[in-house]
Amino acid sequence: MSLIEKAAQRLDQLKQASGEPADEPVVQPGAATPAAEPVGLAANQSSEVPKAGGHTFSRVVSRVAQIDLQRLDALGMVTPDRPRSSTAEEYRVIKRPLLRNATATGAAKVDDGNLIMVTSALPGEGKTFNAVNLAISMAMELDYTVLLVDADVSRPSVLRQLGLPPEKGLMDVLAGDVTDLSEVLLRTNIEKLSILPAGMPHQRATELLASESMTRLLEQMASRYPDRIIIFDSPPLLVTTESRVVATHMGQIVMVVEAERTTHAIVRQALATIESCPIKLMVLNKSRGQGPGSYYGYGYGYGDAPREQAA
Repeated sequence: MSLIEKAAQRLDQLKQASGEPADEPVVQPGAATPAAEPVGLAANQSSEVPKAGGHTFSRVVSRVAQIDLQRLDALGMVTPDRPRSSTAEEYRVIKRPLLRNATATGAAKVDDGNLIMVTSALPGEGKTFNAVNLAISMAMELDYTVLLVDADVSRPSVLRQLGLPPEKGLMDVLAGDVTDLSEVLLRTNIEKLSILPAGMPHQRATELLASESMTRLLEQMASRYPDRIIIFDSPPLLVTTESRVVATHMGQIVMVVEAERTTHAIVRQALATIESCPIKLMVLNKSRGQGPGSYYGYGYGYGDAPREQAA
């Protein structure tokens, strides 16, 4: 401590002893001022999320996850800066009936139509690839915001597909380790797209997904924002029971079927596990055919050659 600092400290002590208020601390020229603690990955505007299941959903500063759009484009995925790519056109066709069902009113109204689950019968058919592309494509719409939820809590793939590191998420909220959902929501540099990661693995994942807390959370998320579409990347139907639990809450289900691999019997077996959902659509993936596919008589097949796609 310098002589000047010692003298200033002694002066403050004398003032306090005589009842006079001490001077405000003086910042020396060139000294660093205390910086605010960073929130998440980067500070951004506040976001409000619903209250459900005893959790706090307050207005806090969101975190921003920077997605490498050039990397996605190199992987053959939809990106906002290439709205006329062949992949973008394909997902425009796929998303249109989903958006129509999500916003239908009157007699055509679909309960929880804005909750859309993307799944498959078996691993490796490309469900995460399709879930991410659908989410980005829908976020490019003028009238909707999109929340992409990684509900494949045993083998989460959404963040990896987007080139992002693991983060806390859904499981941490349901387990009570995170009390404010806003802490684990990620805004992205793709306008109107947010992500809820799967979070840390949990031994009782199925029970947490089937809990009343999950039900209340989904009800609030579905009704809080009339312009929000929520897409769930769920586990394969024939591998775990978790996807069947999630399916009971959904208004629409997209089942990804790998061309020339998944048989009729497997498709029928998988569909039998999700009878409770009112609307089930199919996407024929990794098709070698041109234009709308007819390998199974439903779905879509695009492109000249199959793409490399994650499960």
